[in-house]
Amino acid sequence: MTITTLKPETTAQVTDAVRWALSAGEPLEILGIGSRRGLGRPVRAGHALDLSGLSGVIAYEPEELVLTALAGTPMDSIRVLLADRGQHLAFEPPEGGTLGGLVASGLAGPRRISAGSARDHTLGIAGVSGRAEAYKGGGKVVKNVTGYDVPKLMAGSFGTLTALTEITVKVLPAPEDTATLLLFGLDDAAAVAMLDRALRSPYEVSGAAHLPAGTAARSGVADVAGAGGAVTLVRLEGFGPSVAARVTMLREELRADAVLGRDESLALWREVRDGAGLGEGAGGDTHLWKLSVPPSTGPATVETIRRTLDVEVFYDWGGGLVWLTAPPDSAATIRAALSAGGHATLVQAPEAVRAATDVFQPLPDPLMALSRRVKESFDPKGILNPGRMYAGL
Repeated sequence: MTITTLKPETTAQVTDAVRWALSAGEPLEILGIGSRRGLGRPVRAGHALDLSGLSGVIAYEPEELVLTALAGTPMDSIRVLLADRGQHLAFEPPEGGTLGGLVASGLAGPRRISAGSARDHTLGIAGVSGRAEAYKGGGKVVKNVTGYDVPKLMAGSFGTLTALTEITVKVLPAPEDTATLLLFGLDDAAAVAMLDRALRSPYEVSGAAHLPAGTAARSGVADVAGAGGAVTLVRLEGFGPSVAARVTMLREELRADAVLGRDESLALWREVRDGAGLGEGAGGDTHLWKLSVPPSTGPATVETIRRTLDVEVFYDWGGGLVWLTAPPDSAATIRAALSAGGHATLVQAPEAVRAATDVFQPLPDPLMALSRRVKESFDPKGILNPGRMYAGL
């Protein structure tokens, strides 16, 4: 399919583009720079609305911990700006992409267990609905009462409700120091139990992950790759002396085998955030999944899947997030294993597979009906990223 790309540079031009699409009955694929295009079902549209022309920071108030930028602003430039003032986006988003794409996809990294998700840090938005109406929601303060929390609704909506044009996010001071405790040789169940113990401790753990032997061996961090088996990770962050004191106490309590300093810790947790290399082979032969489950059930869920599928995994969020590679045609088996609750998302697979598979966890009928009503309220003609999340929606 040949796609015509519309690239507005102002909100008025975005409104004009959506108004044209609405009057012509032409669906639009909403894009930033396309870095998240492979996440979700492929959009069948003859026209793309490229929002990367809406770029630039509108306001940054370090003392107020607030940043407002146009939706097409590259995340790399925002990171540099924040780092210069010793600040960051605390939910640890992946590299690349744009601010709008980040919020629309709702992604968060290992620090989600302590800092929350993208939704929790999105304070305000502006955009154009599928009715071709420009509007704003939320504000520039951490607490605001609007009745209907539109900014949080947009986080994770994958461009199906609104073409975002401007976003306000909460920023926080970046940790002065980081250290990671390593525990060697634990099986999955013992590791998750140890992570739970660490998270329940008073030592303010900000990262809790477990790498089985195969995943650990591929790490770029020497102490992890050379461990010769599984490695369990516990991260502590904050003011330097505080980190040192907490490391000493928690290392003794957990009987940790080693401690990584700041630079190695940063490199290791980037690997965890991005899937630790599991996605490198996810093409025609293997597909990459993310399972969100009650942490205590993660190892049992994986064991159930392993009875019929050859999979490779690692655990984040204290065991509540399972990254998993599996052969094609595994969706039914993976989702059937979620008997204790949770959901499974197909993160990486060829386009033809994503078009024919439920990429996101199928919703119960009441929730699907609610999703349809929300979609219709913002986009009654279904012209914004139709089918991106669910077929027919």
